[in-house]
Amino acid sequence: MKEFFNVETIEGVLAHVPSFMPVDTETVALAECLGRVLAEDAYSDVDIPEFNRSTMDGFAVKASSTFGASEANPAYLTVRGQIRMGAQPDFSIGPGDAARIATGGMLPEGADSVIMVEHTDTLDNTTIEAYRSVAPGQHVIEKGEDIRHTEPALTRGTRIRPQEAGLLAACGRTEIPVFRRPRVGIISTGDEVVPVDRVPGEGQIRDINTQTLSGQVLAAGGIPVVFGIVGDNRKDLMEKCRRALERTDMVMISGGSSVGARDFTVEVLDALPDTEILVHGISISPGKPTILARSGGKAFWGLPGHAVSAMVVFAVVVRPFLDRLCGLTQTARQFPIQATLNRNLASAQGRVDYVRVRLLEDGGLIKAEPILGKSGLINTMVKADGLIAIDMNTEGLEKGTTVEVIPL
Repeated sequence: MKEFFNVETIEGVLAHVPSFMPVDTETVALAECLGRVLAEDAYSDVDIPEFNRSTMDGFAVKASSTFGASEANPAYLTVRGQIRMGAQPDFSIGPGDAARIATGGMLPEGADSVIMVEHTDTLDNTTIEAYRSVAPGQHVIEKGEDIRHTEPALTRGTRIRPQEAGLLAACGRTEIPVFRRPRVGIISTGDEVVPVDRVPGEGQIRDINTQTLSGQVLAAGGIPVVFGIVGDNRKDLMEKCRRALERTDMVMISGGSSVGARDFTVEVLDALPDTEILVHGISISPGKPTILARSGGKAFWGLPGHAVSAMVVFAVVVRPFLDRLCGLTQTARQFPIQATLNRNLASAQGRVDYVRVRLLEDGGLIKAEPILGKSGLINTMVKADGLIAIDMNTEGLEKGTTVEVIPL
């Protein structure tokens, strides 16, 4: 019987992330860049904004002209004109002057602030009263305050969300250099596994993992490439692995990673050229019998066959490697939700336990309710809102403990 290598900590596994290189790059249109990762720093061709602009409807003034103004003692200002939107003012502002301006308008020379129209009263066509004082720069965005053309607007390795796409548009970028979306091969193994469209016979189960892992790959920015189901046949698995390594940037096999007479993953990896097993066994539950290998410079994963185990291992361990392939400079963070545990929860020392939880509201507090079940029960993931981690040096958590819930 095959034995586990020395079981590695999660931190030890993640230490291998920098040793894998991001995929190559390509250029896409601005309209197609959402969700992609920048492959180089992005600069604007102009300062943003290119001029001092108003953030309020009101009057452009020298701030010093309003100092001390109040309802009891208003400042009287002479209106020199009105600033048209999209046009450069053809006059300047001196002490005691004002110019009508709309939100987004360009401040005339000499003006350094804007007093809101609500804080003024019009006496005639050329005179207003100001009832509030303003400070220099108040209600104004200064030239280059948003983005300076000499500095990167966005840095290499940034995931492009709608706000980043908007910034790139403001920078005048119509084509964006991005990292190619990594292709991730997915193989399911086991004589007992049958396609989704087949009714399982005695002792058989439908192929769940291809669907769950494909979804996780897509959500992380990769492209799942499905290679189907392989029975417990070493030759067939070897051929499928060769094809997957040739056509993708990372490979995941579900099943065949534990200690068992018919588990061929380690044997296949040993037989593949330029392949090194880095990890066989992780101090995590569920998901201890996980394999990480490097084959021709590509990450090759042997994941547990149970659906929950495979999903948890992907979320905790595999995702950072895929983020690296995507070109992200930092692993995307899932900010945890603070919640209170609503029951005692036991755990075994020597491993990090990831427990599925449902979030409930109770008296204005967020409570975390553990969903207990075996790692082969996919319905426990459907019921869960997230995961909580119990440290490997902890025997469990008591009811009332504040926990951090990693959203699913």
